[in-house]
Amino acid sequence: MKLSFEDYQSEAKQTALYPNRLKNLEYPTLGLTGEAGEVANIVKKIQRDFGGEITEEIRLRLKDELGDVLWYLSACADELGLTLAEIAEFNIEKLAARHQRGK
Repeated sequence: MKLSFEDYQSEAKQTALYPNRLKNLEYPTLGLTGEAGEVANIVKKIQRDFGGEITEEIRLRLKDELGDVLWYLSACADELGLTLAEIAEFNIEKLAARHQRGK
């Protein structure tokens, strides 16, 4: 099943239960940084405990944590009245301009 950014954001917001939703950027931002930290910690342990090898179990754990990152990113976008598609398009345009400048 292919899921668009729009579909994901619509589904994700149905599960967004936190204080003062749509008036509380702090909560999903803190969640985003926490989940990104969990991703980083797993990657650190790949180096320490697995000699840099990404096993299938680790890949699945990262998939799970990256999904949590995506959920919090979606919630941050909601708080700002943005869509994930808008953010992605803006980012691609920024990267293309940077690439054209040789950066």
